[in-house]
Amino acid sequence: MAAASQGSRSSRPQRPDPQGRPPQDGYGVYTYPNSFFRYEGEWKGGKTHGRGKLLFKDGSYYEGQFADGEIMGRGCRHWAASGNTYSGQFVFGEPQGHGVMEYKAGGRYEGELCHGMREGHGRLVDQDGRVYCGSFHNNKRHGRGHMAFPNGDEYDGDWVRDQRQGHGVLRCADGSTYEGQWHSGVRSGLGSMAHCSGLVYRGMWINGHPVGRAARTVILGPEVMDVARGASFTVRVQLLQDNGAVATSEDGRALRITAGVRYVQLPAFSEVSFFTVDAGRREAPIQTPLGQPGPFSSLGCPWALCSHSQVSPQLAPHGAQLPPLRSGFQCIPYPLSGLEPGAANASLPTGDPEVARTPDASCGQGDAPGGLPAGRRGSCCPEGCRRAERGCAQFEDVRLGPPPPGYHPVPFLDGPHQDASGRPGGGLSPGTGTPTTQDPPGGSRPNGAAEAEPGTEAPPGEYVIMIQDVTTPPFLGRRLPTAFKHLRVSARGPASSAPALERAPEPGPRRAAHPRGQASPPDTTSS
Repeated sequence: MAAASQGSRSSRPQRPDPQGRPPQDGYGVYTYPNSFFRYEGEWKGGKTHGRGKLLFKDGSYYEGQFADGEIMGRGCRHWAASGNTYSGQFVFGEPQGHGVMEYKAGGRYEGELCHGMREGHGRLVDQDGRVYCGSFHNNKRHGRGHMAFPNGDEYDGDWVRDQRQGHGVLRCADGSTYEGQWHSGVRSGLGSMAHCSGLVYRGMWINGHPVGRAARTVILGPEVMDVARGASFTVRVQLLQDNGAVATSEDGRALRITAGVRYVQLPAFSEVSFFTVDAGRREAPIQTPLGQPGPFSSLGCPWALCSHSQVSPQLAPHGAQLPPLRSGFQCIPYPLSGLEPGAANASLPTGDPEVARTPDASCGQGDAPGGLPAGRRGSCCPEGCRRAERGCAQFEDVRLGPPPPGYHPVPFLDGPHQDASGRPGGGLSPGTGTPTTQDPPGGSRPNGAAEAEPGTEAPPGEYVIMIQDVTTPPFLGRRLPTAFKHLRVSARGPASSAPALERAPEPGPRRAAHPRGQASPPDTTSS
Protein backbone atom coordinates (compact mmCIF):
# COMPACT_ATOMS: atom_id res chain seq x y z
CA MET A 1 0.00 0.00 0.00
CA ALA A 2 2.82 2.35 0.86
CA ALA A 3 4.51 1.54 -2.43
CA ALA A 4 1.29 2.32 -4.29
CA SER A 5 1.00 5.62 -2.43
CA GLN A 6 4.54 6.50 -3.31
CA GLY A 7 3.85 5.61 -6.93
CA SER A 8 0.81 7.87 -6.90
CA ARG A 9 2.79 10.75 -5.42
CA SER A 10 5.52 10.33 -8.00
CA SER A 11 3.09 10.10 -10.93
CA ARG A 12 0.99 13.06 -9.89
CA PRO A 13 2.28 16.42 -8.73
CA GLN A 14 1.02 17.48 -5.29
CA ARG A 15 -1.18 20.53 -5.34
CA PRO A 16 -0.41 23.12 -2.77
CA ASP A 17 -3.50 23.49 -0.56
CA PRO A 18 -4.97 26.97 -0.11
CA GLN A 19 -4.19 28.12 3.40
CA GLY A 20 -6.54 26.47 5.93
CA ARG A 21 -8.47 24.49 3.32
CA PRO A 22 -8.10 20.85 2.30
CA PRO A 23 -7.48 19.88 -1.31
CA GLN A 24 -10.56 19.63 -3.53
CA ASP A 25 -9.78 16.87 -6.05
CA GLY A 26 -6.95 14.52 -6.94
CA TYR A 27 -4.01 13.74 -4.71
CA GLY A 28 -3.01 15.94 -1.80
CA VAL A 29 -1.53 16.19 1.68
CA TYR A 30 -3.41 17.86 4.49
CA THR A 31 -2.72 18.38 8.19
CA TYR A 32 -5.86 18.96 10.18
CA PRO A 33 -6.14 22.06 12.42
CA ASN A 34 -5.81 20.02 15.64
CA SER A 35 -2.50 18.68 14.26
CA PHE A 36 -3.37 15.18 15.53
CA PHE A 37 -4.33 13.89 12.06
CA ARG A 38 -2.44 14.08 8.83
CA TYR A 39 -3.82 12.70 5.58
CA GLU A 40 -2.14 12.04 2.32
CA GLY A 41 -4.03 10.51 -0.56
CA GLU A 42 -6.89 11.01 -2.93
CA TRP A 43 -9.55 13.71 -2.61
CA LYS A 44 -12.90 14.36 -4.21
CA GLY A 45 -14.95 17.49 -3.67
CA GLY A 46 -12.77 18.48 -0.71
CA LYS A 47 -13.26 15.09 1.03
CA THR A 48 -11.01 12.10 1.39
CA HIS A 49 -12.12 9.70 -1.29
CA GLY A 50 -10.32 6.79 -2.88
CA ARG A 51 -7.08 5.42 -1.55
CA GLY A 52 -5.12 7.19 1.16
CA LYS A 53 -3.29 7.05 4.45
CA LEU A 54 -4.37 8.72 7.68
CA LEU A 55 -1.60 9.25 10.21
CA PHE A 56 -2.16 9.82 13.93
CA LYS A 57 0.16 11.84 16.12
CA ASP A 58 0.62 8.91 18.59
CA GLY A 59 2.01 6.70 15.81
CA SER A 60 -1.22 4.93 14.87
CA TYR A 61 -2.34 4.89 11.27
CA TYR A 62 -4.95 3.68 8.79
CA GLU A 63 -4.15 2.90 5.22
CA GLY A 64 -6.79 1.86 2.75
CA GLN A 65 -10.01 2.97 1.14
CA PHE A 66 -11.97 6.15 1.90
CA ALA A 67 -15.44 7.22 0.73
CA ASP A 68 -16.97 10.70 1.15
CA GLY A 69 -14.58 11.61 3.94
CA GLU A 70 -15.07 8.34 5.88
CA ILE A 71 -12.90 5.27 6.37
CA MET A 72 -14.89 2.81 4.31
CA GLY A 73 -13.97 -0.41 2.50
CA ARG A 74 -10.85 -2.52 2.81
CA GLY A 75 -7.84 -1.30 4.72
CA CYS A 76 -5.26 -1.81 7.43
CA ARG A 77 -5.42 -0.21 10.88
CA HIS A 78 -2.61 -0.17 13.42
CA TRP A 79 -3.05 0.93 17.05
CA ALA A 80 0.17 2.24 18.57
CA ALA A 81 -1.05 1.94 22.17
CA SER A 82 -1.86 -1.79 22.02
CA GLY A 83 0.36 -2.80 19.13
CA ASN A 84 -2.54 -4.66 17.49
CA THR A 85 -3.05 -4.58 13.74
CA TYR A 86 -6.24 -5.27 11.81
CA SER A 87 -6.58 -5.93 8.11
CA GLY A 88 -10.01 -6.29 6.56
CA GLN A 89 -13.27 -4.51 6.02
CA PHE A 90 -14.18 -1.16 7.62
CA VAL A 91 -17.50 0.65 7.98
CA PHE A 92 -17.42 4.30 9.15
CA GLY A 93 -13.96 3.91 10.60
CA GLU A 94 -14.62 0.67 12.56
CA PRO A 95 -13.56 -2.88 11.73
CA GLN A 96 -16.71 -4.56 10.48
CA GLY A 97 -17.24 -7.59 8.28
CA HIS A 98 -14.52 -10.13 7.66
CA GLY A 99 -10.94 -9.46 8.70
CA VAL A 100 -7.79 -10.56 10.47
CA MET A 101 -6.62 -9.15 13.81
CA GLU A 102 -3.02 -9.68 14.87
CA TYR A 103 -2.39 -9.19 18.61
CA LYS A 104 0.94 -7.89 19.85
CA ALA A 105 0.69 -9.97 23.04
CA GLY A 106 0.35 -13.07 20.89
CA GLY A 107 -2.53 -14.65 19.08
CA ARG A 108 -4.57 -14.08 15.97
CA TYR A 109 -8.24 -13.81 15.10
CA GLU A 110 -9.72 -14.37 11.68
CA GLY A 111 -13.43 -14.06 11.16
CA GLU A 112 -16.37 -11.73 11.42
CA LEU A 113 -16.41 -8.46 13.36
CA CYS A 114 -18.98 -5.82 14.21
CA HIS A 115 -18.15 -2.35 15.59
CA GLY A 116 -14.60 -3.49 16.17
CA MET A 117 -15.50 -6.59 18.20
CA ARG A 118 -15.53 -10.27 17.37
CA GLU A 119 -19.08 -11.15 16.35
CA GLY A 120 -20.35 -14.18 14.45
CA HIS A 121 -18.18 -17.03 13.30
CA GLY A 122 -14.40 -16.93 13.59
CA ARG A 123 -11.18 -18.64 14.51
CA LEU A 124 -9.13 -17.41 17.47
CA VAL A 125 -5.65 -18.50 18.44
CA ASP A 126 -4.80 -16.99 21.84
CA GLN A 127 -1.39 -16.24 23.31
CA ASP A 128 -1.41 -19.57 25.19
CA GLY A 129 -1.77 -21.55 21.99
CA ARG A 130 -5.42 -22.52 22.42
CA VAL A 131 -7.35 -22.65 19.15
CA TYR A 132 -11.07 -21.88 19.16
CA CYS A 133 -13.27 -22.17 16.11
CA GLY A 134 -16.91 -21.25 16.50
CA SER A 135 -19.36 -18.52 17.40
CA PHE A 136 -18.56 -15.17 19.05
CA HIS A 137 -20.69 -12.48 20.63
CA ASN A 138 -19.52 -9.19 22.12
CA ASN A 139 -15.90 -10.17 21.55
CA LYS A 140 -16.30 -13.43 23.56
CA ARG A 141 -16.71 -17.10 22.74
CA HIS A 142 -20.45 -17.60 22.82
CA GLY A 143 -22.60 -20.28 21.23
CA ARG A 144 -21.38 -23.47 19.66
CA GLY A 145 -17.65 -23.94 19.28
CA HIS A 146 -14.65 -26.23 19.28
CA MET A 147 -11.44 -25.61 21.21
CA ALA A 148 -8.14 -27.45 20.87
CA PHE A 149 -5.75 -27.14 23.83
CA PRO A 150 -1.95 -27.23 23.61
CA ASN A 151 -1.79 -30.44 25.66
CA GLY A 152 -3.90 -32.29 23.10
CA ASP A 153 -7.29 -32.01 24.83
CA GLU A 154 -10.29 -31.01 22.70
CA TYR A 155 -13.67 -29.61 23.68
CA ASP A 156 -16.70 -29.46 21.41
CA GLY A 157 -19.88 -27.95 22.77
CA ASP A 158 -21.66 -24.90 24.11
CA TRP A 159 -20.06 -21.66 25.30
CA VAL A 160 -21.45 -18.73 27.27
CA ARG A 161 -19.37 -15.55 27.70
CA ASP A 162 -16.02 -17.21 27.15
CA GLN A 163 -16.77 -20.22 29.39
CA ARG A 164 -17.88 -23.75 28.67
CA GLN A 165 -21.52 -23.91 29.65
CA GLY A 166 -24.36 -26.14 28.51
CA HIS A 167 -23.72 -29.49 26.86
CA GLY A 168 -20.28 -30.46 25.63
CA VAL A 169 -17.79 -33.25 25.05
CA LEU A 170 -14.21 -33.10 26.33
CA ARG A 171 -11.76 -35.55 24.79
CA CYS A 172 -8.47 -35.63 26.68
CA ALA A 173 -5.10 -36.47 25.23
CA ASP A 174 -4.75 -39.45 27.61
CA GLY A 175 -7.86 -41.07 26.12
CA SER A 176 -10.37 -39.97 28.77
CA THR A 177 -13.70 -38.62 27.52
CA TYR A 178 -16.39 -36.62 29.31
CA GLU A 179 -19.81 -35.94 27.83
CA GLY A 180 -22.43 -33.99 29.71
CA GLN A 181 -23.31 -30.68 31.27
CA TRP A 182 -20.96 -27.77 32.01
CA HIS A 183 -21.33 -24.60 34.03
CA SER A 184 -18.84 -21.73 34.40
CA GLY A 185 -16.14 -23.74 32.68
CA VAL A 186 -16.32 -26.88 34.87
CA ARG A 187 -18.23 -30.15 34.73
CA SER A 188 -21.51 -29.55 36.50
CA GLY A 189 -24.80 -31.43 36.12
CA LEU A 190 -25.42 -34.86 34.64
CA GLY A 191 -22.48 -36.29 32.76
CA SER A 192 -20.52 -39.44 31.95
CA MET A 193 -16.75 -39.88 32.02
CA ALA A 194 -14.92 -42.79 30.44
CA HIS A 195 -11.53 -42.53 32.12
CA CYS A 196 -8.37 -43.74 30.42
CA SER A 197 -7.85 -46.23 33.27
CA GLY A 198 -11.00 -48.11 32.24
CA LEU A 199 -13.17 -46.60 34.99
CA VAL A 200 -16.52 -45.21 33.83
CA TYR A 201 -18.57 -42.80 35.94
CA ARG A 202 -22.15 -41.88 35.11
CA GLY A 203 -23.99 -39.44 37.30
CA MET A 204 -24.10 -36.00 38.85
CA TRP A 205 -21.18 -33.56 38.90
CA ILE A 206 -20.84 -30.41 41.00
CA ASN A 207 -18.02 -27.90 40.47
CA GLY A 208 -15.97 -30.42 38.54
CA HIS A 209 -16.31 -33.26 41.09
CA PRO A 210 -18.38 -36.45 40.66
CA VAL A 211 -20.93 -36.51 43.47
CA GLY A 212 -21.46 -40.26 43.50
CA ARG A 213 -17.89 -41.50 43.17
CA ALA A 214 -16.43 -43.94 45.67
CA ALA A 215 -14.65 -42.56 48.72
CA ARG A 216 -13.67 -45.76 50.53
CA THR A 217 -13.58 -49.54 50.20
CA VAL A 218 -15.21 -51.99 52.61
CA ILE A 219 -14.85 -55.76 52.82
CA LEU A 220 -18.16 -57.38 53.70
CA GLY A 221 -18.43 -59.93 56.48
CA PRO A 222 -17.76 -60.18 60.20
CA GLU A 223 -15.08 -58.21 61.96
CA VAL A 224 -12.90 -61.31 62.16
CA MET A 225 -13.17 -63.94 59.43
CA ASP A 226 -12.81 -67.54 60.57
CA VAL A 227 -11.76 -70.09 57.97
CA ALA A 228 -10.46 -73.62 58.15
CA ARG A 229 -6.90 -74.36 57.21
CA GLY A 230 -6.61 -74.97 53.47
CA ALA A 231 -10.17 -73.85 52.76
CA SER A 232 -10.95 -71.38 50.00
CA PHE A 233 -13.28 -68.48 50.53
CA THR A 234 -14.95 -65.63 48.67
CA VAL A 235 -14.29 -61.98 49.41
CA ARG A 236 -17.02 -59.49 48.56
CA VAL A 237 -16.20 -55.81 48.35
CA GLN A 238 -18.28 -52.65 48.15
CA LEU A 239 -17.20 -49.14 47.20
CA LEU A 240 -18.96 -46.56 49.33
CA GLN A 241 -19.59 -42.86 48.86
CA ASP A 242 -18.97 -40.29 51.56
CA ASN A 243 -22.58 -40.68 52.74
CA GLY A 244 -22.22 -44.47 53.09
CA ALA A 245 -24.24 -45.38 50.00
CA VAL A 246 -22.85 -47.84 47.47
CA ALA A 247 -21.16 -46.05 44.56
CA THR A 248 -23.40 -47.56 41.88
CA SER A 249 -22.43 -44.78 39.45
CA GLU A 250 -18.97 -46.33 39.03
CA ASP A 251 -17.83 -49.20 36.83
CA GLY A 252 -14.35 -50.48 36.17
CA ARG A 253 -12.34 -49.40 39.20
CA ALA A 254 -9.40 -51.82 39.46
CA LEU A 255 -9.06 -53.60 42.82
CA ARG A 256 -6.30 -55.96 43.89
CA ILE A 257 -6.46 -58.45 46.73
CA THR A 258 -3.39 -59.19 48.82
CA ALA A 259 -2.73 -60.81 52.16
CA GLY A 260 -0.43 -60.41 55.11
CA VAL A 261 0.49 -62.39 58.18
CA ARG A 262 0.47 -60.79 61.58
CA TYR A 263 3.91 -59.46 62.39
CA VAL A 264 4.00 -61.32 65.74
CA GLN A 265 1.45 -63.72 67.09
CA LEU A 266 2.06 -65.44 70.38
CA PRO A 267 0.38 -68.86 70.54
CA ALA A 268 -2.21 -69.59 73.17
CA PHE A 269 -3.38 -72.78 71.49
CA SER A 270 -1.45 -75.62 69.97
CA GLU A 271 -2.84 -75.16 66.47
CA VAL A 272 -1.66 -71.53 66.24
CA SER A 273 1.81 -70.87 64.88
CA PHE A 274 4.05 -67.95 64.12
CA PHE A 275 6.95 -67.49 61.73
CA THR A 276 10.61 -66.76 61.77
CA VAL A 277 11.91 -64.91 58.72
CA ASP A 278 15.36 -65.04 57.20
CA ALA A 279 17.21 -61.74 57.37
CA GLY A 280 17.33 -61.42 53.59
CA ARG A 281 13.55 -61.90 53.28
CA ARG A 282 12.38 -59.37 55.82
CA GLU A 283 10.11 -56.62 54.54
CA ALA A 284 8.89 -53.43 56.14
CA PRO A 285 5.72 -54.18 58.14
CA ILE A 286 2.38 -52.78 57.04
CA GLN A 287 0.42 -50.89 59.65
CA THR A 288 -3.23 -51.95 59.85
CA PRO A 289 -6.17 -50.33 61.67
CA LEU A 290 -7.08 -53.72 63.16
CA GLY A 291 -7.03 -53.93 66.94
CA GLN A 292 -5.25 -56.35 69.25
CA PRO A 293 -7.65 -59.30 69.14
CA GLY A 294 -8.39 -62.56 70.86
CA PRO A 295 -6.11 -64.64 73.04
CA PHE A 296 -2.98 -62.71 72.06
CA SER A 297 -4.13 -59.37 73.47
CA SER A 298 -3.78 -60.66 77.03
CA LEU A 299 -0.11 -61.23 76.34
CA GLY A 300 0.45 -57.63 75.26
CA CYS A 301 1.91 -58.62 71.88
CA PRO A 302 2.43 -55.70 69.47
CA TRP A 303 3.64 -57.73 66.49
CA ALA A 304 2.27 -60.21 63.98
CA LEU A 305 5.38 -61.97 62.74
CA CYS A 306 8.70 -62.73 64.41
CA SER A 307 12.24 -62.62 63.13
CA HIS A 308 15.17 -64.37 64.80
CA SER A 309 16.14 -61.11 66.49
CA GLN A 310 12.60 -59.78 67.11
CA VAL A 311 10.48 -62.04 69.27
CA SER A 312 8.03 -61.81 72.13
CA PRO A 313 9.05 -60.85 75.67
CA GLN A 314 9.06 -64.49 76.70
CA LEU A 315 11.14 -65.47 73.63
CA ALA A 316 13.46 -62.47 73.37
CA PRO A 317 17.04 -63.53 74.12
CA HIS A 318 18.90 -61.35 76.62
CA GLY A 319 16.08 -58.83 76.95
CA ALA A 320 15.74 -57.76 73.30
CA GLN A 321 13.89 -54.45 72.88
CA LEU A 322 10.34 -54.58 71.50
CA PRO A 323 8.60 -51.92 69.43
CA PRO A 324 5.92 -49.86 71.19
CA LEU A 325 2.32 -50.97 71.26
CA ARG A 326 0.24 -49.49 68.44
CA SER A 327 -3.47 -48.82 67.95
CA GLY A 328 -3.54 -51.56 65.29
CA PHE A 329 -1.24 -54.49 64.74
CA GLN A 330 1.19 -54.82 61.87
CA CYS A 331 1.59 -57.42 59.16
CA ILE A 332 4.00 -58.34 56.41
CA PRO A 333 3.04 -59.63 52.94
CA TYR A 334 1.88 -63.21 52.59
CA PRO A 335 1.02 -64.96 49.29
CA LEU A 336 -2.41 -65.94 48.04
CA SER A 337 -3.20 -68.80 45.70
CA GLY A 338 -6.16 -69.98 43.68
CA LEU A 339 -6.83 -66.59 42.07
CA GLU A 340 -7.65 -66.52 38.40
CA PRO A 341 -7.70 -63.48 36.13
CA GLY A 342 -11.04 -61.74 36.34
CA ALA A 343 -13.14 -60.26 33.58
CA ALA A 344 -12.47 -56.59 32.91
CA ASN A 345 -13.24 -53.89 30.38
CA ALA A 346 -9.61 -52.82 29.95
CA SER A 347 -6.18 -54.25 30.52
CA LEU A 348 -4.51 -53.53 33.84
CA PRO A 349 -0.82 -53.29 34.66
CA THR A 350 0.70 -55.84 36.99
CA GLY A 351 3.13 -55.24 39.79
CA ASP A 352 3.21 -52.17 41.97
CA PRO A 353 0.12 -49.91 41.91
CA GLU A 354 2.30 -47.00 40.89
CA VAL A 355 3.60 -48.71 37.76
CA ALA A 356 2.67 -46.67 34.71
CA ARG A 357 -0.01 -48.06 32.44
CA THR A 358 0.95 -49.69 29.20
CA PRO A 359 0.16 -47.98 25.88
CA ASP A 360 -2.44 -50.60 25.03
CA ALA A 361 -4.31 -49.84 28.25
CA SER A 362 -3.95 -46.08 28.18
CA CYS A 363 -7.18 -45.36 26.32
CA GLY A 364 -9.32 -48.29 27.42
CA GLN A 365 -12.85 -47.01 27.84
CA GLY A 366 -14.99 -50.10 28.11
CA ASP A 367 -18.61 -49.68 27.04
CA ALA A 368 -18.59 -45.91 27.09
CA PRO A 369 -22.05 -44.42 27.82
CA GLY A 370 -23.86 -41.64 26.10
CA GLY A 371 -22.12 -42.11 22.78
CA LEU A 372 -18.65 -41.87 24.29
CA PRO A 373 -16.07 -43.61 22.11
CA ALA A 374 -15.00 -46.93 23.60
CA GLY A 375 -11.30 -47.65 23.79
CA ARG A 376 -9.57 -50.96 23.29
CA ARG A 377 -10.86 -53.74 25.49
CA GLY A 378 -8.38 -55.96 27.30
CA SER A 379 -9.21 -59.61 27.75
CA CYS A 380 -9.06 -59.65 31.54
CA CYS A 381 -7.47 -58.27 34.67
CA PRO A 382 -4.22 -59.83 35.86
CA GLU A 383 -4.21 -62.39 38.62
CA GLY A 384 -5.38 -60.96 41.91
CA CYS A 385 -7.28 -58.03 40.36
CA ARG A 386 -10.94 -57.40 39.61
CA ARG A 387 -12.92 -54.57 38.06
CA ALA A 388 -15.77 -53.28 40.19
CA GLU A 389 -19.23 -53.15 38.62
CA ARG A 390 -21.76 -50.66 39.98
CA GLY A 391 -19.62 -50.26 43.07
CA CYS A 392 -19.21 -53.98 43.85
CA ALA A 393 -16.53 -56.59 43.26
CA GLN A 394 -16.03 -60.23 44.20
CA PHE A 395 -12.94 -62.39 44.57
CA GLU A 396 -13.77 -66.09 44.42
CA ASP A 397 -11.77 -69.18 45.38
CA VAL A 398 -9.31 -67.16 47.44
CA ARG A 399 -6.87 -69.28 49.39
CA LEU A 400 -3.80 -68.56 51.49
CA GLY A 401 -0.75 -70.08 49.88
CA PRO A 402 2.12 -71.98 51.47
CA PRO A 403 4.78 -70.00 53.33
CA PRO A 404 7.09 -68.31 50.82
CA PRO A 405 10.85 -68.96 50.81
CA GLY A 406 12.49 -67.59 53.92
CA TYR A 407 9.33 -67.88 56.04
CA HIS A 408 9.60 -70.66 58.61
CA PRO A 409 6.36 -71.59 60.44
CA VAL A 410 6.93 -72.56 64.05
CA PRO A 411 3.99 -74.55 65.50
CA PHE A 412 3.69 -74.98 69.28
CA LEU A 413 3.13 -78.42 70.60
CA ASP A 414 1.68 -77.90 74.06
CA GLY A 415 -1.86 -76.80 74.77
CA PRO A 416 -2.77 -73.78 76.83
CA HIS A 417 -1.68 -73.77 80.42
CA GLN A 418 -0.52 -71.35 83.04
CA ASP A 419 2.97 -70.74 84.29
CA ALA A 420 3.95 -70.15 87.91
CA SER A 421 2.66 -66.61 87.79
CA GLY A 422 -0.74 -67.70 86.59
CA ARG A 423 -0.30 -66.12 83.16
CA PRO A 424 -1.25 -68.17 80.12
CA GLY A 425 1.87 -69.80 78.78
CA GLY A 426 0.82 -71.57 75.60
CA GLY A 427 3.89 -73.78 75.80
CA LEU A 428 6.27 -70.87 76.38
CA SER A 429 7.79 -71.93 79.67
CA PRO A 430 11.15 -73.72 79.63
CA GLY A 431 11.13 -77.46 79.27
CA THR A 432 7.58 -77.78 77.94
CA GLY A 433 7.13 -79.81 74.81
CA THR A 434 9.67 -81.41 72.56
CA PRO A 435 10.71 -79.89 69.22
CA THR A 436 10.23 -82.19 66.25
CA THR A 437 13.03 -80.63 64.22
CA GLN A 438 16.27 -78.88 64.96
CA ASP A 439 16.53 -75.12 65.27
CA PRO A 440 17.38 -73.23 62.07
CA PRO A 441 21.04 -72.27 61.80
CA GLY A 442 21.89 -68.99 63.45
CA GLY A 443 18.44 -68.53 64.98
CA SER A 444 16.86 -69.04 68.38
CA ARG A 445 13.70 -71.01 68.89
CA PRO A 446 11.54 -71.11 72.04
CA ASN A 447 11.25 -74.28 73.99
CA GLY A 448 8.28 -76.36 72.91
CA ALA A 449 8.35 -75.10 69.32
CA ALA A 450 9.00 -77.08 66.19
CA GLU A 451 9.25 -76.07 62.56
CA ALA A 452 6.49 -77.43 60.36
CA GLU A 453 7.27 -79.43 57.29
CA PRO A 454 6.84 -77.47 54.05
CA GLY A 455 3.33 -77.84 52.68
CA THR A 456 0.82 -76.34 50.34
CA GLU A 457 -1.30 -74.65 53.00
CA ALA A 458 -0.91 -71.68 55.28
CA PRO A 459 -0.38 -72.72 58.90
CA PRO A 460 -3.08 -71.78 61.39
CA GLY A 461 -2.70 -68.26 62.69
CA GLU A 462 -3.78 -64.68 62.20
CA TYR A 463 -3.68 -63.04 58.77
CA VAL A 464 -4.94 -59.92 57.06
CA ILE A 465 -6.83 -59.56 53.78
CA MET A 466 -6.21 -56.23 52.00
CA ILE A 467 -8.05 -54.68 49.05
CA GLN A 468 -6.08 -52.01 47.20
CA ASP A 469 -7.25 -49.56 44.58
CA VAL A 470 -4.77 -49.98 41.73
CA THR A 471 -6.63 -47.97 39.10
CA THR A 472 -3.90 -46.63 36.82
CA PRO A 473 -3.70 -43.77 36.34
CA PRO A 474 -5.75 -42.83 39.42
CA PHE A 475 -9.26 -41.62 38.65
CA LEU A 476 -9.12 -37.80 38.80
CA GLY A 477 -5.74 -38.08 40.55
CA ARG A 478 -6.95 -40.00 43.62
CA ARG A 479 -6.96 -43.64 44.74
CA LEU A 480 -9.09 -45.11 47.50
CA PRO A 481 -7.42 -46.05 50.79
CA THR A 482 -6.65 -49.72 51.37
CA ALA A 483 -9.33 -51.80 53.11
CA PHE A 484 -8.34 -54.40 55.72
CA LYS A 485 -10.05 -57.51 57.08
CA HIS A 486 -8.80 -59.69 59.94
CA LEU A 487 -8.54 -63.37 58.93
CA ARG A 488 -8.15 -66.17 61.47
CA VAL A 489 -7.12 -69.59 60.17
CA SER A 490 -7.88 -72.53 62.43
CA ALA A 491 -6.89 -76.16 62.12
CA ARG A 492 -10.33 -77.22 63.41
CA GLY A 493 -12.34 -74.85 61.20
CA PRO A 494 -14.38 -71.80 62.20
CA ALA A 495 -16.09 -71.78 65.55
CA SER A 496 -19.32 -70.43 64.11
CA SER A 497 -21.44 -71.92 61.37
CA ALA A 498 -22.00 -68.49 59.86
CA PRO A 499 -20.04 -68.11 56.61
CA ALA A 500 -17.03 -65.82 56.88
CA LEU A 501 -16.96 -63.92 53.60
CA GLU A 502 -18.75 -66.73 51.83
CA ARG A 503 -16.38 -69.53 52.82
CA ALA A 504 -16.27 -72.17 50.10
CA PRO A 505 -17.28 -75.77 50.99
CA GLU A 506 -14.57 -78.37 51.41
CA PRO A 507 -15.41 -81.54 49.45
CA GLY A 508 -14.11 -84.95 50.46
CA PRO A 509 -13.81 -86.72 53.80
CA ARG A 510 -12.86 -84.87 56.94
CA ARG A 511 -9.27 -85.14 58.10
CA ALA A 512 -8.49 -87.41 61.01
CA ALA A 513 -7.33 -85.85 64.24
CA HIS A 514 -3.60 -85.93 64.89
CA PRO A 515 -1.89 -86.43 68.22
CA ARG A 516 -1.08 -83.30 70.15
CA GLY A 517 2.34 -81.97 69.33
CA GLN A 518 2.37 -82.98 65.67
CA ALA A 519 1.72 -80.63 62.81
CA SER A 520 -1.20 -81.53 60.57
CA PRO A 521 -0.24 -82.68 57.06
CA PRO A 522 -1.39 -80.58 54.11
CA ASP A 523 -5.06 -80.94 53.29
CA THR A 524 -5.19 -82.50 49.85
CA THR A 525 -8.98 -82.68 49.79
CA SER A 526 -9.57 -78.95 49.64
CA SER A 527 -10.99 -77.52 46.52
